[in-house]
Amino acid sequence: MRLRRQLQLGPGAEGCVHIKPDFRRPVCHNALMIDRDPISDSAPDGRVADAADRNWVDRHAPAASRPFLRLSRADRPIGTWLLLLPCWWGLMLAIAADPAGARPADLWFVVAFALGAVLMRGAGCTWNDLADRDIDAAVARTRSRPLPSGAVTPRAAVLWLGLQCLLAFGILLTFNTFTIVLACAALVFVAIYPFAKRFTWWPQVFLGLAFNWGALVGWAAHTGSLGWPPLVLYLAGIAWTLFYDTIYAHQDAEDDALIGVKSTARLFGRNSPRWLFGFQVAAVCLLAVAAVLALAPRGGLALLAGIGGAWAFGWHLAWQLRQLDIDDGPTCLRLFRSNREAGLLPVAGFGFALLLAAVA
Repeated sequence: MRLRRQLQLGPGAEGCVHIKPDFRRPVCHNALMIDRDPISDSAPDGRVADAADRNWVDRHAPAASRPFLRLSRADRPIGTWLLLLPCWWGLMLAIAADPAGARPADLWFVVAFALGAVLMRGAGCTWNDLADRDIDAAVARTRSRPLPSGAVTPRAAVLWLGLQCLLAFGILLTFNTFTIVLACAALVFVAIYPFAKRFTWWPQVFLGLAFNWGALVGWAAHTGSLGWPPLVLYLAGIAWTLFYDTIYAHQDAEDDALIGVKSTARLFGRNSPRWLFGFQVAAVCLLAVAAVLALAPRGGLALLAGIGGAWAFGWHLAWQLRQLDIDDGPTCLRLFRSNREAGLLPVAGFGFALLLAAVA
């Protein structure tokens, strides 16, 4: 039997019916309560609903490895990029600000951050899905994931989580001691994030704290210390995460309301574009300030290149706002994924600043 119910899409909504969350009963979009088999939303070969079309996992990975790679979101690489890019921001800006320029180890750091991002994003997603497996079973977009669909057992997921963390720690041991300790501190936010949606309307803040820690680690990898530029860069990244993950969360606003999961998308509701504009302005201004703090001593074209990276980044976020329709899930997903290109623009700007400073 189907029962239509009005959803509360954010705090303060009037005339709404409170529905006690029941994570054991999956739901579908349009607030229709239907008893369903979670596996029925998966493709016959176990593909996940929101995975990129013709991704390498579905096409080329050995069949036995696919459930674990899907658990790590290897079929959806955008999250790896969003974790990696702040690392490259911090590293490139640190090298550009250093009068001594690049060192041989910096090339390894570029590669190590990429490998570490793959492993730690996978570990983070595994941990997130272990914590959220009951919630994921109640959301149309996520019930086809490996844990709620039964493709991977919780015990196997824990073992997979340990393996990824162990490999990532092996890479981290190639960095200086300060960077090792600093990187390990990020695990506090990684551990908290899956539960944040249960107690705050701002879980995206905790995601930002975790995902942008690499801005600090990237700077420390080259310098062995911290300073104001990486701290401001870190704040810019958090504002950016609030921007892109609010867009992403609008895909699940109806299901989240039904099961009692909080998000900035539900909190802002129809006012989301105004809030997103504020996050855009904050991210761009903080990114520019970080560039000025780091590159002002170098002056000239290097400073302009760093600021130019922030300026181009801002234009990309403005384009996303113009395209946004919070009621169109595919558009929200497309814009969310476009943040790889947005984040690469500061990498290009800081990298160009590095080259200009080297030849000055």
